[in-house]
Amino acid sequence: MHNYKNLHIWQEGIKLARKIYEVTSTFPANEKFGIVSQMTRAAVSIPSNIAEGAGRNSKKDFANFLSIAIGSIFELHTQIAICEQIGYIKEAKVKELDEQIFTLQQQITAFKQKLEGSAPRQGGTSPTSGE
Repeated sequence: MHNYKNLHIWQEGIKLARKIYEVTSTFPANEKFGIVSQMTRAAVSIPSNIAEGAGRNSKKDFANFLSIAIGSIFELHTQIAICEQIGYIKEAKVKELDEQIFTLQQQITAFKQKLEGSAPRQGGTSPTSGE
């Protein structure tokens, strides 16, 4: 078991969740139970799954929860893209969030690969690369 609070990926996940709460606080009130709820749940899911996985007794279980956290990252990135398209988030803020999201995704992936004992892949797929 790992002390999740000492994990850099958990700390960065908390920072991202806080940023999403800040960004969505400016959204229209009628979105409180729509996109705001979806985005905050996805953002909170990232460090939550890291913490839950860290509390498991096997590396395999931990790696599974890291996979779920990565899925939440891609879900959140999709929601940010939708918000940009409908004018809720400006392009400059989207770029900032994209960087933060991509970095966290890479860090979680590398940690997961280390946990599983496999070599990290070269490169990776950026959520913004269109691949």
